[in-house]
Amino acid sequence: MAERATPLLHRDDPEKAPLVGHVKVTREDWLNVARDILVSDGVSEVKVLAIGARLEVSRSSFYWYFKSRKDLLNALLDDWEARNTAVILRHCAMPADSITQAVCNFFRCFVDERLFDQGLDFAVREWARRDGAVRKRIDLADQKRLGAVTAMFERHGYTPYDADARARILYFMQLGYHALDQTEPMEERLKRLEGYLEGFTGVRPAPEECAAFRAHVAGREG
Repeated sequence: MAERATPLLHRDDPEKAPLVGHVKVTREDWLNVARDILVSDGVSEVKVLAIGARLEVSRSSFYWYFKSRKDLLNALLDDWEARNTAVILRHCAMPADSITQAVCNFFRCFVDERLFDQGLDFAVREWARRDGAVRKRIDLADQKRLGAVTAMFERHGYTPYDADARARILYFMQLGYHALDQTEPMEERLKRLEGYLEGFTGVRPAPEECAAFRAHVAGREG
């Protein structure tokens, strides 16, 4: 996995409106740095003083946006779901002429870190090992994601049983691939695209579908 870049703060983003008055940072800034610490160091290191030091502001700024550290942690979980779960649901619901094209849509979530943040996903899963409430949120998110992948297969004619089994194979394989921290170059992975698609769906993909996916990946890398 590549080293995680320093998060872009609101005040440093030229596309955002400039801050006015005595406001130095925004709620988004606090969340950006908290997320970065969560991924790099774990939830135990997500502390108000540490975040304030990185933002170069006093802790009083924190309380403009959050009631407490617990409130910040809940906001981090909401942010994780809005980022990682929502993107899978959207891509599974995208129109597709075939199941292999639909699986390519699913794959698109994972070839762009701006869509699915794998570091964030596994940081939250590690957090859940020590917090029952977070474990429940992980379980609910996985149910939603699996439901979306299952529905994707069902729309293309698979029985509920087959759709459920194939959805689990596809989803858990994808998460497991990242959990193993594979460093295989994308070029090597793409060489297996046709085999992956046929293995997951039982259907040989059309050449134009594979070409379109490879072009999409090339466009993201470019």
